[in-house]
Amino acid sequence: MDFKSVLSMLIKSFEKNNIHYALMGGFALGLWGVGRTTVDIDFLVRREDMNGIDRIMHDAGYECKYSSENVSQYVSPLKVFGEVDFLHAFREASLEMLQRAEEKEIFDELLKITVLKPEDLIGLKLQAIKNDPLRWRNDMADIESLINIYGRKLDLSLVKKYFLIFDMENLYIKLIEGKNK
Repeated sequence: MDFKSVLSMLIKSFEKNNIHYALMGGFALGLWGVGRTTVDIDFLVRREDMNGIDRIMHDAGYECKYSSENVSQYVSPLKVFGEVDFLHAFREASLEMLQRAEEKEIFDELLKITVLKPEDLIGLKLQAIKNDPLRWRNDMADIESLINIYGRKLDLSLVKKYFLIFDMENLYIKLIEGKNK
């Protein structure tokens, strides 16, 4: 996948169409310093923007392979353009994630992109583990990397909130409170 070309095209289209988005997933982790390989691009977008997203993706030659209330997956028939997935934000927590997202420069400052904050990436990783326990090893490695990199710089009240939402308070105590003793 040509990440630079795809992200450049998408960001320009999102801005032109007033799409509220934030990068998430493996590419976002990389922007926060967590070394991770990825083969696709993942975005959090407002559900109300999905008609615009659908138009943008189809105009760019992507096919919608899956769509539900919560997620949409688009795949290009050309390998160079790969797969782009969208998580639909419509609940309070995910809409707040979009509001907190930060702008970062990528590709030697040639492009600016909005990226979810580390705390919110942790929250989504916890949700992924809760939804599919088989993801535990990889997602926990990502969570621990973010905690190791950002430590006390994290908004720990927000991080704790995510652990509580997914009934993982003991894990929070082990990962966060255990390190701060």
